Amino acid sequence: MIRSLTCFLMLCSILLLTSCGEKSDKPATAQLSKIGGQIVVPLEGTILSVYKKGMDLYGPAFASSEATGADGRFTLSVPDGEYIAVARKRTNGDTTGPVLAGDNRSDFINLVVHGDQLEMTVLAPVKIGDSRRLTEETAATRTGLTGLVIDSDGSPVEGARVHVYDHVQMSERPKYVSEKTTPDGRYLIWLPKGGTYYLAARNKFGGPPKLGDLYGRYDQGTIEPSAVVVTDGKVLADVNITVTKVW
Repeated sequence: MIRSLTCFLMLCSILLLTSCGEKSDKPATAQLSKIGGQIVVPLEGTILSVYKKGMDLYGPAFASSEATGADGRFTLSVPDGEYIAVARKRTNGDTTGPVLAGDNRSDFINLVVHGDQLEMTVLAPVKIGDSRRLTEETAATRTGLTGLVIDSDGSPVEGARVHVYDHVQMSERPKYVSEKTTPDGRYLIWLPKGGTYYLAARNKFGGPPKLGDLYGRYDQGTIEPSAVVVTDGKVLADVNITVTKVW
């Protein structure tokens, strides 16, 4: 009887030690920390966007707050880590797209988030001047581009923007961006001077095109984008761009 009891206790000890040594296959849940504070100038309608280090700061954010209310308060939660934050408010009410003269934008802010809630006050002054906007000054040069943005069926695309680059790789930020195309798909973009440019059109702004976006480059049946040569004091007409859905 004593021997049987001793064997039973030894077996229980082995099972207990084995279970303590096992590792869980469940992944650890990332610790979320809160970022909160107030955005001033303006108080209302501003969004704080947070990017991981190395992300495109002009593309889609890693996390964004809701638009601030009348008190300017915001809050959002992100995993512990290092980030870059920026506050933006566009006068046209868009949540994406270029920040133009007259919009509000803060400086880029380096953040270290760890543990307790991080409280911050963000100043987002009005942006004055924008080399990518169609201004009266650039319009006075009478140098520019015009044409249509159409889909694969030849129908006009409303609300697209034409992006103008000065390098064939088109990997950097666009040098100039048009206003949105009209209901008949037409765009007109004034340039400060003539030169050789490369064009793309899309219905979304910021970051690489995503599934479902409309995107197209100006080309003449070539693999690489085709250059357009603009002469000082002239508007190059009929520069049409076809966009298709990204799949």
